[in-house]
Amino acid sequence: MLDWRSAGMTPVTVVPGSSPLILSQPHSGTWLPDEVRAALNEDARGLIDTDWHVSELYDGLADDATIVRANFSRYVIDANRPPDGASLYPGQNTTGLVPMSDFDGRPIWRVPPNEVGIAHRLSLFHQAYHAAIEGEIARLRALHGHVLLYDCHSIRSQIPFLFEGTLPDLNIGTNGGASCALAIERAIADVCARAEGFTSVLNGRFKGGWTTRHYGHPDTGVNAFQMEIAQRAYLEREAPPFALCPRKTAVLRAILGDCLAAATAALGELK
Repeated sequence: MLDWRSAGMTPVTVVPGSSPLILSQPHSGTWLPDEVRAALNEDARGLIDTDWHVSELYDGLADDATIVRANFSRYVIDANRPPDGASLYPGQNTTGLVPMSDFDGRPIWRVPPNEVGIAHRLSLFHQAYHAAIEGEIARLRALHGHVLLYDCHSIRSQIPFLFEGTLPDLNIGTNGGASCALAIERAIADVCARAEGFTSVLNGRFKGGWTTRHYGHPDTGVNAFQMEIAQRAYLEREAPPFALCPRKTAVLRAILGDCLAAATAALGELK
């Protein structure tokens, strides 16, 4: 059975901050337990669907932000999917709680996990990640009375299996406006709309995953939204080795910093 302890690995990293902002990062991890690596096919071991360099994109952009980061790969289990495996986008191609294919629709397993194995991953990794988020939400609500959960993502900009055409650079998801206050949604969307040389969309192909939808209930003091960044906005190429482009990254980080500042200011005005 999978055991992160024997590998000296912590499934989730939590960096506590004192502000009401939480930066959740469910898909930037690349760690694979030995049993999972052995069960994946050779192509899948390249982890092409990772949210590459997301932690670097946001590092130091917001003073005293809390960070909750999954260290395990989404191929172990997807921390941004509901635990019952229900589709977030019914009728559209997507990947599941434990993906059976990559974003291009290609199988990823030599030996697919069975139901017992999936249940074990759920308890060992998925639940640990969300227990960390729940703990930080409770801690910060006790301090501030409200929380802003910013779910950090990135993805290749052209994936015909998942969507047609080319994805906008900045994709804001608020579950159709249900997961955060309108003032916060507008503040983020305005920053993105003004970003010179960048395209953006609100609640387009990506409306927010399970993290955004599950925790984002403004009436309880928890506002949540997802930012899905097209990787062409900061990588040299959307292909291995998925290297950062310093010039692109510097420009993007300035925009993301403005998004965080605008969103937290809007949150403060809701008091």
